[in-house]
Amino acid sequence: MEVRARAPGKIILTGEHAVVHGSTAVATSIDLYTYVFVHFSTPSDDGDLLTLQLKDTALEFSWPISRIKAAFLESVLSCTPTSCSVEVAKIIAALVEELDIPEAKIGIASGVSAFLWLYSSIQGFKPATVVVNSELPLGSGLGSSAAFCVALASALLAYTDSVSLDLSHQGWLSFTEKDLELVNKWAFEGEKIIHGKPSGIDNTVSSYGNIISFKSGNITRTKSTLTLKMLITNTKVGRNTKALVAGVGERMLRHPEIMAFVFSAVDSISKELTSILKSPTPDELSLTEKEEKIEELMEMNQGLLQSMGVSHATIETVLRTTLKYKLASKLTGAGGGGCVLTLLPTLLSGTIVDKVIAELESCGFQCFIAGIGGGGVEVNFAMSS
Repeated sequence: MEVRARAPGKIILTGEHAVVHGSTAVATSIDLYTYVFVHFSTPSDDGDLLTLQLKDTALEFSWPISRIKAAFLESVLSCTPTSCSVEVAKIIAALVEELDIPEAKIGIASGVSAFLWLYSSIQGFKPATVVVNSELPLGSGLGSSAAFCVALASALLAYTDSVSLDLSHQGWLSFTEKDLELVNKWAFEGEKIIHGKPSGIDNTVSSYGNIISFKSGNITRTKSTLTLKMLITNTKVGRNTKALVAGVGERMLRHPEIMAFVFSAVDSISKELTSILKSPTPDELSLTEKEEKIEELMEMNQGLLQSMGVSHATIETVLRTTLKYKLASKLTGAGGGGCVLTLLPTLLSGTIVDKVIAELESCGFQCFIAGIGGGGVEVNFAMSS
């Protein structure tokens, strides 16, 4: 039995940092995916291993099923999403420690732990080979860990009675609304192992796709009427999210009235953006007008993020470069490095896009072009790895 799943990454369009202080933020899926392929062993395979291949890091790990059984002592198989207990977390940590992961790639250890928990909980102690590859750079704020958890949970659930899928379907297949809820909950449990206390936003966007607004813990899903493309520039500068969030909080304590106005302005930007994205677009002129408004909102949000103190020299370099070509950009996520978004208007020539990318790449940055607001996770029963 074989199945492949793909789950999209995400970007924050507006509202990062301000959302912590009660403002609305808007996130959307991007058509850059993490893929998980699962081959469940059959008696003819004569295998008793659970193997995880991480193509992007050129790492492969295997565990004899007997070793996993001995470690867990009893099955953790569950038909409902369950949090990993402290006791089981220690068992999984011991299994991961045995792998001798290279120091330079030790950051993936939490992902391997999430894999072991999700696999054992959804499929039990079955031999299989799981292959993971991704179009999303790791640790850049594009939701790579959530996409991994969503794709993995989807592939593992596909061959259970918990979801209703047509196994004979050719091509990519979407889940029902009810099944997506299950996928999302399992993925959230994986995210908790990786991040401790995730917001749940990344896995929700990756599961359902499209656009979500979130404020004070409440998530609202929206479908966009626009087909927009973004240039995503990865500065390759790592950021300390906790320190950046704390820095904004300290600024709020020093300048409470001013920062309250800043957060209120961000809230208005997010609400106006959502309104633009979901309103009808009858013609090309209307589309151009909408794109111009979105560019203005992005520039305003970026200015407010700079006033919060979360920009970075590399982010400013991207802003200056794209501004030369009259394009609007803003940081996405925590800031302090990470990624920058640049809206690519529908009527923009490919020649200009190529020039912008060439100039940004000459600075050592990594560039992607991605559509936003597409669908969520899908599975395919007809594709090999």
